[in-house]
Parts: sequence; structure tokens; C-alpha cells
Amino acid sequence: MAETHVLFVEDDDVIREATQLALERDGFAVTAMPDGLSGLEAFRADRPDIALLDVMVPGLDGVSLCRRIRDESTVPVIMLSARADSIDVVLGLEAGADDYVTKPFDGAVLVARIRAVLRRFGHATGGQTIGEPEPQAVGGVLVFGDLEVDTEGMAVHRAGEQVALTPTEMRLLLEFSAAPGTVLSRDKLLERVWDYGWGGDTRVVDVHVQRLRTKIGQDRIETVRGFGYKLRP
Repeated sequence: MAETHVLFVEDDDVIREATQLALERDGFAVTAMPDGLSGLEAFRADRPDIALLDVMVPGLDGVSLCRRIRDESTVPVIMLSARADSIDVVLGLEAGADDYVTKPFDGAVLVARIRAVLRRFGHATGGQTIGEPEPQAVGGVLVFGDLEVDTEGMAVHRAGEQVALTPTEMRLLLEFSAAPGTVLSRDKLLERVWDYGWGGDTRVVDVHVQRLRTKIGQDRIETVRGFGYKLRP
């Protein structure tokens, strides 16, 4: 089996070298870069399987680098931030990152988060909830008004136009479309979409829901205050 190739962009020499060694010990192939511009060049040259981007790197900061990567690819991106309560976390997620890890981090935790993100690139699963209204399905395509979700071809169309979703956004939409009209809590979505077997930051869910709304329609996903979100059938 081919090694998973990780692009790691971090300007702190000690953190970069130590993290690279830790990832390589866990079987990853790592390309480590000290700044955003060299990171972008490495991304375009190597096409890694996943990118780890520190928010505060010189030349081209991590959030801007994430946007540049997202313009070209749906490769998973994890942001690294030294401040969990910083607006940098939200900015990174809004730029297209799939997850974030707060520094300082434990190497085992980072590896677990990388593997969790990579697992999410498979198909989401979930059964129809008994008693909930069922969407119109034709050949694996679920229809919600002008929105069509092809659960087999992993494609989404709105009013006949294809909608470009990242794999994480697709997983999130598949969870909603598997049970339209059912309220899904943020914790449940963290467990099902982000593969968190432990408590996670619900900002990850909120930002991804907002990103999804901008693509499939602001009114398609309803906020149920105090409980979570649901897809309108």
C-alpha cells in the first residue's frame, strides 16, 4: 500500500522537524516547508493526500494558503493554531479547511485527527428514520425541491447546475439527506462526519453548515435553536 503523503507547512524549525519525524514514524511520507509560498509550490508539484497548515507562517499565511489550495483541489486540509479561541480558527474553516488542531498538540492526537479526516473521504452511511417523510428517490438520486443528491455518484445539482462540494461538505449533506426533517445535534454530526469519538469543537460544524448553505440554498438547512440542524424535505 502506498504511503499517505502529507504536506506540512510550519515556520518553527523545532516543531516542523519534530512533527515530521513523528509522522514518518507512523508511516506517513512528509514534505515539510517553512513558509506559505514554498508550501504552495510543494502542493502543486507533489499533490499530497492531505495538508497540515500552520495559521501563522510567513510569505503566505496559512488561511490564504488554504484558500489557494481549495481553489485548485478538494484535498483535505487541517489547520494548526496556537489559540483555540482565536478568530483564526473560524477564518481557517471558512477558507475551506476540514478541521483544526490546537498547538501545542500531542503527536498521537495529531495522527488520530489525520486518520479521521482521511477516513471521511469514503461514503457516509445512515438509514432513513422511521416516521420521517421520505425524499423522492430515482436511481439513487434524492430530490429535495430544486436540490438533487446522487448518493451513488457522489454528485449534487441545484436547479440543474452541478454544485462543487468538498468531501467533508458532501459527508455532511449525506447525513442530512439520509434523514430529512430529523434534527441532528452538533455532537451527533461531529461523531458521524468528523469521526470524533470524543468531544469536539462545535464551531467546526457551524462553519461547515454555513458553507454548505451558501452552496445549496440558505433555507434548505434549518437551525433548530438549542438542538441542532435539519434538512427541509
